[in-house]
Amino acid sequence: MRGVTTLPSFDELPIRRGAPKGAAWGVWGDDDVFGCLNLLTPERVVAAAGLVRKGAVFALNLDQHLPDPPLFGRAAPEHTVLGEGAGHDDLLSFNTQSSSQWDGFRHVGSVHGFYNGIADEEHGIHHWARRGIAGRGVLADVARWRESVGRPVAPDAPDPIECDDIEATLEAQGTALQEGDVLLLRTGWLSWYRSLDARGRADTASSLKAPGIRPGVATAKWMWDRHVAALAADNPAVEVWPLGSLLGDLDPEQRRAMRNDPDAAPEIFVHTALLPLLGLPLGELWDLDPLADDCAADGTYEFLFTSAPLNVRGGVASPPNALAIK
Repeated sequence: MRGVTTLPSFDELPIRRGAPKGAAWGVWGDDDVFGCLNLLTPERVVAAAGLVRKGAVFALNLDQHLPDPPLFGRAAPEHTVLGEGAGHDDLLSFNTQSSSQWDGFRHVGSVHGFYNGIADEEHGIHHWARRGIAGRGVLADVARWRESVGRPVAPDAPDPIECDDIEATLEAQGTALQEGDVLLLRTGWLSWYRSLDARGRADTASSLKAPGIRPGVATAKWMWDRHVAALAADNPAVEVWPLGSLLGDLDPEQRRAMRNDPDAAPEIFVHTALLPLLGLPLGELWDLDPLADDCAADGTYEFLFTSAPLNVRGGVASPPNALAIK
């Protein structure tokens, strides 16, 4: 259910004349580059600070060298230590999406363009970095809940996580989702990945199949109507992979046609609705396992959440540098 809000519902979008169907363009102004991060108001940050009760800190970045090899054909990081003796510098070259990451608004556009109708080059992760990201975080440990009801998430298959699964997980945890929350979704994929040997990891990278949220307009509607500030998960793409795997057999031409169809595109790749239309930041490959274990132990699934993306002008993505503090 939607709580009390001044924001339009998904069915009321768009509010800007001429904007695409299902787009939140103009909700926070015609020049806005923050999207749903606007929901992280000072009042909500102050309230979230009150969630720190025992001083437990959970860093949510993976080792920068994981996954190894990187997924989606991305380059592996290169780290060189310079200097001898008592002092050193180092050089680190890496794809900002080869490990834990925020997808910025330059990462994926739609057939209508990028978020808020703003030119590609006017977006950049530096906007988020200079603002900072902080507020109430909520973990939905779907992997643990589905295991408990006899429907474990299949880590090596495009196993869809339904919005109903998220709702049931939150209910079982006794967690109420609030407007402006950063929702962290644990699928269990990273737990499984860590169990693989080098051959298994290489096979995974060469033929990736992974669980995640079900693509589609219904999922975009659910996320928007809960008015979360951001969504991050422990799997490779937030949504199921490969693209279109839940739609039956599609040849490459059919996939291209769907990606270019404004109404059909979210059904094959919901990124195209969440990032460019709704302005909902997405996080992928976040290390949620230690946090999930602690939440299960003390029954508390809410916490102060902070993230400091790289301040790279025009950046497409960034490691999240995220913390959950309880």
